[in-house]
Amino acid sequence: MSVQTWTWLLVGLTFALYFGIAIWARAGSTKEFYVAGGGVSPLANGMATAADWMSAASFISMAGIISFSGYDGSVYLMGWTGGYVLLALLLAPYLRKFGKFTVPDFIGDRYYSNTARTVAVICALIVSFTYVAGQMRGVGIVFSQFLQVDINLGVIIGMAVVLTFALLGGMKGITYTQVAQYCVLIFAFMVPAFFISMQMTGNIIPQIGMGGKVEGGAFLLDKLDTLHTELGFSEYTSGKKSTWDVFAITLALMTGTAGLPHVIVRFFTVPKVKDARKSAGYALFLIAILYTTAPAVAVFSRTNLIETVSNQEYKNIPEWFKNWENTGLIAWSDKNGDGKIQYVAGDALSSKKPVYTDARGASGERMVSNFSDASNELYVDRDIMVLANPEIANLPNWVIALVAAGGLAAALSTAAGLLLVISTSVSHDLVKKQLKPDISDKDELKVARIAIFIAILIAGYFGINPPGFVAAVVALAFGLAAASFFPAIILGIFDKRMNSQGAISGMVVGIVLMLFYMMKFKLDMFGGGTSADWWFGTSPEGFGTIAMCVNVVISLVVSRVTAAPPQDVQDMVESIRIPSGAGEAHDH
Repeated sequence: MSVQTWTWLLVGLTFALYFGIAIWARAGSTKEFYVAGGGVSPLANGMATAADWMSAASFISMAGIISFSGYDGSVYLMGWTGGYVLLALLLAPYLRKFGKFTVPDFIGDRYYSNTARTVAVICALIVSFTYVAGQMRGVGIVFSQFLQVDINLGVIIGMAVVLTFALLGGMKGITYTQVAQYCVLIFAFMVPAFFISMQMTGNIIPQIGMGGKVEGGAFLLDKLDTLHTELGFSEYTSGKKSTWDVFAITLALMTGTAGLPHVIVRFFTVPKVKDARKSAGYALFLIAILYTTAPAVAVFSRTNLIETVSNQEYKNIPEWFKNWENTGLIAWSDKNGDGKIQYVAGDALSSKKPVYTDARGASGERMVSNFSDASNELYVDRDIMVLANPEIANLPNWVIALVAAGGLAAALSTAAGLLLVISTSVSHDLVKKQLKPDISDKDELKVARIAIFIAILIAGYFGINPPGFVAAVVALAFGLAAASFFPAIILGIFDKRMNSQGAISGMVVGIVLMLFYMMKFKLDMFGGGTSADWWFGTSPEGFGTIAMCVNVVISLVVSRVTAAPPQDVQDMVESIRIPSGAGEAHDH
C-alpha cells in the first residue's frame, strides 16, 4: 500500500480508538470532568502523565532542534527531564496533600486572596495558550504532509478532534485517551529508531547505535562531525551557546516544567498521595524511553539529510524532498544555476520562513523571494526532521505512516490537557470561586465546555500563526510558567511567612517581565533586537530564569515588610509538608 493509504488507515484507526474511549469515559459530574473522579490507577495515570507531558515539542520538534544545534540542543533534554524530577519530588506530594486540583485554586486558598486567585488564572491562561499554540502547529504540520492538505486546514482538523474528546469526557475521557495515545506515540517514535539504528550501525538499540561505528569503521558521531566541517558548519558535538545561557535555559525549562498547571493536575486523579508518588515514578520511566532515544534520532536524521541532499542534482532528488517542499517546510534556491542543491554554512533563513512566489525554477523547484544573495541554497524546517526521517532512510510505508499517527497522538494528548486547564481556570477558579459561588454542577460543566470551545478557537489562531518552531514556542511557555507559578508554589509550600501581597507582587512582575522580553526579542515588538542586545547574554528561552529570580526576590521582600499570613494559614502550610494522610481532591 502507498504511504497515503497507510496513513489514512493508521490515523483513522487511532482516531476511532480515541473517540471510542472519549464516549465510553464521558464525564457526568464536575469531579469526573476536572480530576477523572479521583480513581485512576497509578500506572494508567503515569502513562497519561507521560503522554500529557510529551507534547508535539518532544515528539516532533525536540530531535529536530538537536539535529540542527547539536550539543546546544542538550538543554531541552536536561531541562525537561530534570524539571519532571523537580515536580515529582518537590511539589506533587505536597499539592496532592493540599487537595486543590488547580494551581489557581491552590494559590487562591494558600494566599487567602481572590486577587491572588485571579492573577493565577491569568497566568495559567497565558502559559496554556502559549503552550497549546505549539501543539496546534505540530498537528498542522503532520496533517499537511501525510494527509496532503494545507497546513492551516490541518490545524482546523486537529482543533475539531481535540474539541470532541475534551468536550465529551473532560479529565476522565482525556486520561484514558492519553493512555492510548502514549502507547501510539512511543511505538511510533521507537520503531523507526530501531530500523535506522540497525540500518546505519548494525545495532538495533538506538542509544548504543548513536555511539557505534558505521560502514567504513568510523564512529557515527565522528562521521557527522566530519560532514559538518566539510560543509563549513561547526562540529556537531561542539556548542555555540554560552555556559550562562545553557544554564539559564535549562533552569527555566526545569522550573517551568514544575510549574505547568496541566501536569500538576494529573496528581489529583489518583486516590492517595502514595499513588501520586507511584504514578510520578511510572511517568518518569515512560518519559525516559523517548528522551534517551531523541539524541540518537537527531544524529541519524542529520546524517541522512546531509548525505541525501548535499551536492545532489534536484532532478534526481528523492520524492520525499519534493513532497515536503510542497508543504513549504523545505526551500531551495538555485542561485548559481547548476541545478544542484548545495547545503553549506551561512545565513539560511534561520529566523524567518521562506516566502514563495507562484513561479517555478529551471529545475522545477518552488521559487523563494526572500533568500538574500548571502543565503544558503537550502532551508529545512526543524519541525520536519522526525517526520521526514523514515522517508529519508527509505523505511517501509507503514513505518512512515506510523510516525504520522504518533505525531498526532503527541500533539493531541497535550492539547487536550491544556484545554482542560484553560476551561477549569475559567469555570472553576473564576466563575465558581468568585463570580457565582452558588452555580450548580450542571451549569459549571456547561461553562467549562463553552470555555473549551472558545479556547480551541484562540489556540487554532496561534497554531496557524506561531511565533517560531514547535519546541521554541513551547520553551517560551515553560519560561512563562517559571516566571509566574514556580516561586508562588514553592514558597507557598516551604515558607510559612509568605503572604498574599508578596505572592501577587512576584507573579505580576515575573509574568510581565517575561512577556516583555519574549515580545521584544521573539516577536520584534518594542523596537525588537538581536542576540547582541540580549540582557546579560540571555536568550528569550532562558530569560524565564531571570524573571523567576526577580519574582522570588520581590515576593520575599514584600512579604517581609507586610503583615504575616493568618495563623490558620501558617498551620495549614505546616500540615501539608507531611504528605501522608491526604484524602480525596476537593472539587469545590
